[in-house]
Formats: sequence, structure tokens, C-alpha cells
Amino acid sequence: MRITGGQLCGRKVEVPDGIIRPAMDRMRESVFAILGDLTGKSFLDIFSGSGIIALEAASRGADPVDAVEMDPLKRSTLIKNVSISPVRINCHFMSAELFVKRAKNSFDYIFCDPPFPYRFKQQLVSSIARSKLMIPGSTLLIHRPREDQFPETLEQLQLIDRREYGRSIVDFYRLEA
Repeated sequence: MRITGGQLCGRKVEVPDGIIRPAMDRMRESVFAILGDLTGKSFLDIFSGSGIIALEAASRGADPVDAVEMDPLKRSTLIKNVSISPVRINCHFMSAELFVKRAKNSFDYIFCDPPFPYRFKQQLVSSIARSKLMIPGSTLLIHRPREDQFPETLEQLQLIDRREYGRSIVDFYRLEA
């Protein structure tokens, strides 16, 4: 797997053992083209896996960047991969739900890529919207299978864009004031 843009464009990253569904190159390239220059923007990658999304953000100027991953089988690969980052990527090894509950910092962008079988996507998105992770103007991206339906509004979140990539969709929600 390779980083698709920014300072680290073309660098390879490892894929961890176990069950993983790495974000497709085409999807990552498209999502980050939509987000544009991330210089000075904060970025959170939830369900980080290999760390590829956090690395794409850091490669494009995001700072600070945080990654959340619970699976201990992915830990060593995530740590190794983020070591190539031009900025420190803070790794948190805990469940997404616990991280959201304990959140103290807000982020400009949050990318949430739960496993497709994960049944609590909407509840997690609602929890993120109500947490300290988001402030008015923050954007939450949720990567989900086409079969999972998401509404135009969820809590104080307003859908601002929806992109389809094969059988998956990325919804872009913005927290309204």
C-alpha cells in the first residue's frame, strides 16, 4: 500500500496481520483531494488499522494528527508505519467508544472507518457529535458499506457531501453551530 499524495507521496506502508480492509488508493486520493490543503489542521483517524489515513493527512500538512486503534495485532505495524511521518502521530490503543468518551481535544477533521460488520456506526457518529472531539465547523467523514443507510442530519451534524467508491460510501458531515 502506498501513500497517494503530499510530502510522503509514493512511500510504502505495511499492512498488519489479521482482518483488515485498507482504504482503497482511489478512495483515499479522492477524499483528500476534496479536503484540500490540511496545513495546520488537526486530524483524527478512528479505527486506524495500518495508519494509512493518518499518514495521508500528515503527508498533506495536518498537525496534530491522532490515530485510534484497538486491535493489538495491528499495534506494531501501526507504530512502524507512523514512524515515517513528517509530524508526530499520536497513537491511542483503545476502543473507539472509550476514546470518544474520554476525549479532551477537538479536531478539524475526523475520519471514522469502522469494520463493515460493526453494527453501531450511527450510534458512534452520534457520540462523536456530542463529544468534545467536534466543535462548530469540524468535519466528520464516515466510511461505510452501501447497505448501511445514513440520514442527511444526525444530531447537530449536517451531510455536506457523499461519495461512492464501489460498494462503499464516504459521508462528509459538518457540525453546525
